[in-house]
Amino acid sequence: MSLDDQKYSAAIPLSRRAFVQTSAIGGLAVAAGGVSLPFGTANAQDVAVPDSEATKTVWSACTVNCGSRCPLRMHVVNGEIKYVETDNVGEDVYQELHQVRACLRGRSMRRRIYNPDRLKYPMKRVGKRGEGKFKKISWEEAYDEIANNLKRIIKDYGNEAVYLQYATGTLGGTVTRSWPPGNSLIARLMNCCGGYLNHYNTYSTAQITTGLSYTYGSSAGNSTSDIENSKLVVMFGNNPAETRMSGGGITYILEQAREISNTKMVVIDPRYCDTAAGREDEWLPITPGTDAALVAGMAYVLITENLVDQPFLDKYCVGYDEKTLPASAPRNGHYKAYILGQGDDGIAKTPEWASKITAIPADRIIKLAREIGFAKPAYICQGWGPQRHANGEMVARSIATLACLTGNVGISGGNTGAREGSYAIPFVRFPTLENPIKDSISFFLWTDAIVRGPEMTATRDGVRGTDKLKQPIKFIWNYAGNSMVNQHSDINSTMKILEDDTKCEMIVVIDNHMTASARCADIILPDLTTSEQMDFCLDASSGNMGYVIFADQAIKPQFECKSIYEMTTEIAKRMGVEQQFTENRTQEEWLRHLYQQSCENDALLPSFEEFRKMGIIKRQDPAGHFIAHKAFRENPVANPMNTPSGKIEIYSERLATVAKTWELPEGDVISPLPIHVSTFEGSDDPLREKYPLQLIGFHYKARCHSTYGNVDVLKAAALQEMWINPIDAAERGISNGDMIRIFNDRGESQINAKVTPRMIPGVVALGEGAWYTPDAKGIDRAGSINVLTTLRPSPLAKGNPQHTNLVEVAKV
Repeated sequence: MSLDDQKYSAAIPLSRRAFVQTSAIGGLAVAAGGVSLPFGTANAQDVAVPDSEATKTVWSACTVNCGSRCPLRMHVVNGEIKYVETDNVGEDVYQELHQVRACLRGRSMRRRIYNPDRLKYPMKRVGKRGEGKFKKISWEEAYDEIANNLKRIIKDYGNEAVYLQYATGTLGGTVTRSWPPGNSLIARLMNCCGGYLNHYNTYSTAQITTGLSYTYGSSAGNSTSDIENSKLVVMFGNNPAETRMSGGGITYILEQAREISNTKMVVIDPRYCDTAAGREDEWLPITPGTDAALVAGMAYVLITENLVDQPFLDKYCVGYDEKTLPASAPRNGHYKAYILGQGDDGIAKTPEWASKITAIPADRIIKLAREIGFAKPAYICQGWGPQRHANGEMVARSIATLACLTGNVGISGGNTGAREGSYAIPFVRFPTLENPIKDSISFFLWTDAIVRGPEMTATRDGVRGTDKLKQPIKFIWNYAGNSMVNQHSDINSTMKILEDDTKCEMIVVIDNHMTASARCADIILPDLTTSEQMDFCLDASSGNMGYVIFADQAIKPQFECKSIYEMTTEIAKRMGVEQQFTENRTQEEWLRHLYQQSCENDALLPSFEEFRKMGIIKRQDPAGHFIAHKAFRENPVANPMNTPSGKIEIYSERLATVAKTWELPEGDVISPLPIHVSTFEGSDDPLREKYPLQLIGFHYKARCHSTYGNVDVLKAAALQEMWINPIDAAERGISNGDMIRIFNDRGESQINAKVTPRMIPGVVALGEGAWYTPDAKGIDRAGSINVLTTLRPSPLAKGNPQHTNLVEVAKV
């Protein structure tokens, strides 16, 4: 916090009248010091805090899925939140216990709580599913309807027919925790009732989590703060300035760490993202989905110029060359042979070869390879954009292999090629009991499980825990999530599946707002926001500082809304498992109980009441920085990797087996090596004759996924537009601000164009998460990218390839 900001914070005594000068930006009042966001009317120039005994400041939190958990200080007057501030304790240096400052989204929390879209009472569908026609019902009727249908479906189809939808709308809470669904109160309820069909992986990380599990046994990375010990930072599609732009301060830490060591930063991305934005030393625009080809081209340089760390590869890795290749592998089946053209394809992966695929000049590939080879250590990392492609598992493993080739794994200043790691204060979480049902599907294939559940198998669809599913999905719990429609692929096809209530017979949505997913519910239950109840919030990505927030109740529950704990307790009562579910505790009693258990494990924690008064607990990593696989690097025998060999597996025998035994669609590739493969709707797909532009998505600062997507001032401050390069725009007669249509065989969206050289030619981009808004003809008017994305999964993780799309764009 700057001196001016400190003065500003100190200048708002709650016991007297105070005025804050503001400037209006699209109706959003922004304090001059950048610390506070008091809200009044859209044109307010002054915000008054009246002198009142009913005025109080209460710690709360923003718990959306951005990677941060931001503390908020709610200024409450006569039971109403008048304005919102953020953390005001700590230092302005990342090595200290720095302030955890909320971004504009969290600071606009008041506009979420009092939003016109707020769900106010239980409702039951009265029209066709998806029409959004509902009638108000009582809570008793809602509970009875849910419990009766749940009993019926379990009786008729078994617990395997009940599914907990992937949802991340409230993340990091202890009671109010929607992700992982298996750690939610819905899971505890269902586990008391015989279990449910589970899922694995996430919309965010499916391909990287799966891919790196075959390489390292995990997807851990060094903390961002460790960049202070690096000589070079290479970021493949990693954009924390927008994906994690607040809270733990990943971007702030990145900047300060680089200043300490004068570290160079190279950003590799099809879009000139905000993480670059003048911070970078160089931006390398790359054709989407070709990162593995870039790595292969650099690997050729590293190998032929003797810049690989051969001792590291010999001691810690499997399959780099003939010396460590498993006996089961074919001759010349190792990575070095693949790169030098001595493998099956006979193609040398030269920089010239890579340049034709990636659109990065060969001389720049050579230069970057040498920079990585000579920089000791180098922090090589990837965001979650490169892996969200149809060949994402290969991309993730390839970038990790680059870190291995140069010996940067397990050392300070290096990294695994994964996304950044962080330190967290250990806390006891709400026990959700064990799921008796072991069957699970990929998170992305739930629509398939509705339509063809019993046809889905382990070797064709990645089903786990069983050879094939027993039943289709008949009942869906959707708690605090919008991935049933808005965040799922191919919205038009998804809507057709959901509209047929003879397939999935009951959908229950628990949420704060009338989202696109809520419109498809049979029963809607209005949830409380964080500010209307008590909870602990944690699980933030914050470098080498961990923190936990005491989110206290700032205001009484609005309208007829109830907490998730009260809802699940009432349903548990009707299912005959109330005692097992509650253990005779209220929500506050559970929090006190769990906190006491945490204190027993951690003597440094203050008392419950002290924590409540403090609002936030911060602690630095006692090890200084988190170094992924440090123990393995120091002693690989005593501390093996979680892989079959106990080593880093550049060649995976398990993947070789999968490649031989799984049934894959034509064009899908699974390989024991991290290789570049072409994909459907990729840069070289013949379909480009019809749809010549690659469409990618990106996380947009006006929303966190779809959360905050209905806050008017944020929408006005950061417009939803389609980004297009001036070359592509000129070919189509498109000028900046023109209304355009983006379309393919799956759907169409109409929105304004942003003509900018920040996009590579041949590629267009949409910020993901815009609220799907179809007109009478079914044309989306909001710029919702998932009108255009595909339901076809990636080969190995069965994940969402939501950056692998071909489209055409035309002026309306």
